[in-house]
Amino acid sequence: MKKASVDKTLLFAVIALIIIGIIAVYSSTSVLAFIKSKYASKGGLTYLQKHLFTLFLGSILMIVFIYFPKEKLKYLAIPLLIISFILLVLVFSPMGVSAGGARRWIKLWPSVFQPSEVVKLAMVFFLAWFLSRPDYRKDKIVYFLIPVGLMGIFQVIFLKQPDFGAAISLGIITFIILLIAGISLKFITITSLLALPIVFYLIKEPYRWKRITSFIDPWADPQGSGFQLVQSLIALGSGGLTGKGLGEGKQKLAYLPEIHTDFIFAHIGEEMGFLGACTVVILFIILSIRGFKIAEKQRDLFYYLLASGITIMISVQALINFAVVTGLAPTKGLPLPFISYGGSSLIVNMMAVGVLLNISKISSQTLVDTLQLKEKQIRRPYIYYRGRKFS
Repeated sequence: MKKASVDKTLLFAVIALIIIGIIAVYSSTSVLAFIKSKYASKGGLTYLQKHLFTLFLGSILMIVFIYFPKEKLKYLAIPLLIISFILLVLVFSPMGVSAGGARRWIKLWPSVFQPSEVVKLAMVFFLAWFLSRPDYRKDKIVYFLIPVGLMGIFQVIFLKQPDFGAAISLGIITFIILLIAGISLKFITITSLLALPIVFYLIKEPYRWKRITSFIDPWADPQGSGFQLVQSLIALGSGGLTGKGLGEGKQKLAYLPEIHTDFIFAHIGEEMGFLGACTVVILFIILSIRGFKIAEKQRDLFYYLLASGITIMISVQALINFAVVTGLAPTKGLPLPFISYGGSSLIVNMMAVGVLLNISKISSQTLVDTLQLKEKQIRRPYIYYRGRKFS
């Protein structure tokens, strides 16, 4: 019997992204640490040390979830949802931390944590569990309204922080998973049309509307609302084919805001060039392909939806980040998974990959056993979905 092993291609892609992230975080913050007075006395390794500590915690959690009993993963859905809701509400308690006009973090030793990142993973777990239940009826609107209503509750809390980017990304992730699960397209279309007035009302907020107009033409106000996007495009354009070289970028010298978090892809483009940026994109494509391949191999609907949901969660966030940095979407505060500086996103995404790697563990003996059961025609209840058979 061959021992089950994780998907090595997926693991390689994640490790490669993490290594690129370590290099990019150090390069983008070595000067920033001196610019910010509270870190000046600690030296240029301050941000890197915090990033490595977060990476250490994330690695432990990833390993824990790789070896977590696979059959017990579905029992995490409700507890994870409750924990994420409590953490999200704590944002408005004395533990909450405000920055840049938003209240999105809570103070947890030794740093701050953003609960919205946990909510996304919790929602993926819940959807996989709820949509795979034997009594689930995809043609009944009540079974559509339950997950959508839950998503709406989280989105309302996000908008109170405010965190419009998290609300949008959670909505995209939820509806894609519902679509994959075979929910009626009619339900999704009607809900989307009903949500349009709310979305229009929200984007009418002056600062959000300014982001829309600066996205359409950032050069109309290059020193104001379009400043961040203009500097991002300058960073990408000035990198050329091979980049200026590690440590040689100029945008990190207080030109491009959030260069070590939301706009770290622009920094990679400046110092590592078109080839470096393409490498990052290709690694995310590999991650996405392997994630969906893992999902396709599953014979249990829960694992199929969970693997698909985790892949969607990571891919959507990466895609939105790429679109924002390159000027294809309005500016949103979403970090690049595994690469951006910021503990919350890194820890949660490494937990998610740990779950995905756990699901990928299929031994050759398991496949043999499956074939033998098929040959013996052992009767058992199956769920048929889009021509596929799930146990």
